[in-house]
Amino acid sequence: MRYLKLLLFLFLIVACKNRQGESLSSIDGRDTVEVITEFGIPVGEFEVREGVIKRGQFFTNLMTELGAGNADVYSLTQASRSVFDLRKIRLGNNYKAYYTMDESPKLAYMVYQDTKTSFVTFGIHDSIFVKVHELDVTLQTRVGEAVINTSLWNDCIKSGMSPLIANRLSEIYAWSIDFFGLQKGDSFMVVYDEILVGDEVLDIGTIHAAYFKHNGVMYEAHRFIQDESPNYWNEKGENLRKAFLKAPLKFSRISSGFSYARRHPVTRVVRPHTGIDYAAPTGTPVMSIGDGVVIQRAYAGGGGNTVRIRHNSTYTSAYLHLSKYAAGLKVGKRVRQGEVIGYVGSTGLSTGPHLDFRIWKNGKPINPLAMDAPPAEPIKRENKEAFSAQILRSREIADSVRSVQYLDSLVIKLGAGKSKV
Repeated sequence: MRYLKLLLFLFLIVACKNRQGESLSSIDGRDTVEVITEFGIPVGEFEVREGVIKRGQFFTNLMTELGAGNADVYSLTQASRSVFDLRKIRLGNNYKAYYTMDESPKLAYMVYQDTKTSFVTFGIHDSIFVKVHELDVTLQTRVGEAVINTSLWNDCIKSGMSPLIANRLSEIYAWSIDFFGLQKGDSFMVVYDEILVGDEVLDIGTIHAAYFKHNGVMYEAHRFIQDESPNYWNEKGENLRKAFLKAPLKFSRISSGFSYARRHPVTRVVRPHTGIDYAAPTGTPVMSIGDGVVIQRAYAGGGGNTVRIRHNSTYTSAYLHLSKYAAGLKVGKRVRQGEVIGYVGSTGLSTGPHLDFRIWKNGKPINPLAMDAPPAEPIKRENKEAFSAQILRSREIADSVRSVQYLDSLVIKLGAGKSKV
């Protein structure tokens, strides 16, 4: 009986908790008064107005516009010195202003959302204070599965996953799979962490493993840290990262292939087109496919704004028709693989926004889609046992999480069925 009373008492305490504050209730059967708080502010006592930081708005003029007096604004700037850098208030971030419910409402608090999990409260109601609140974040391991019917992006969403998964998979398999050539019926499974605040998913955390079936071939990716650097490796211990990316931009389509006899869409002259055209919206970031040195950054006639990169003594790549170059890019600069070097455009002889991408091997043009780049360093001998153990753990986690998710979905379906009876 004593344990039952203790459990009942704990249940009542938990039931009285609010996600950002507390509900104060009597537990003797009498009237209940609920006080809901946000960041320590009893929201029921104030009128709340929401807003977004606009261009040209700084802390001082924002607070003045919200109704704070000059003396209070000055005091808040002084109180912020050791708590929060007011210069970090960013365009587009959200805030809430809390006003008293008087005949002449006065600003009492302003809460600024700095990040998805960090909020700053500025108080001028009873006292001047500045306080940073960090929401409690939890990780939940999930398993996502999808079959490609339209696109990686769309099918991720249709399967209940964040579109961020599509971005991450395109990065992990950037050297192995041409995502512009996905086929209907391709499929994948991914083991990943969700970052949550309460029940809300804020972001995607670590991807532990992925299994992508493309054109009937299974491509495995397992995260492993070697030499203090996390990378992804296949089941044989081969690094998925290669000397060159499969493509210099994400989520587009091939509009023209490699050919020695193509009719130019503008001049209508049949001549070689020793590159791959990727149709993409103007402004789409273009990345260097590998480490190298910029040897050309100039307007090149029909090629428009062009960047050419020498990767080593064997390979050189070029990126044509750019709308503009990346900030700070110049001849002689060393760039890293995946670094943005410019943006898709339609400069030069072009009928619309696209990237004309070219590669030379030993001075001769080659088809970028047929290039087989060498892989990076494989799993070292001394790490093979730990790597094999990690692969086994990833598969066990996947099986376990899939079982839990199936049971959860079954409970939801059963619950929905009962509600209809």
